[in-house]
Amino acid sequence: MKRMLSKRQVKELVLYSPQHIARLEAAGQFPKRVKLGVNRVGWLEEEVLDWLQSRIDERDQQI
Repeated sequence: MKRMLSKRQVKELVLYSPQHIARLEAAGQFPKRVKLGVNRVGWLEEEVLDWLQSRIDERDQQI
């Protein structure tokens, strides 16, 4: 089952402001949000965790 994360949950998970997350999304450097309703968006937890893992992998390759 796929789990959706709220804007608050994504912000707490990746430690970026909502504005910075939006900039990364626009640049194609962060998972795209899913429109759930008129005033609600979410991100697939799996995609956000994969993005975080890729940051960790990049760090580990630099060692």
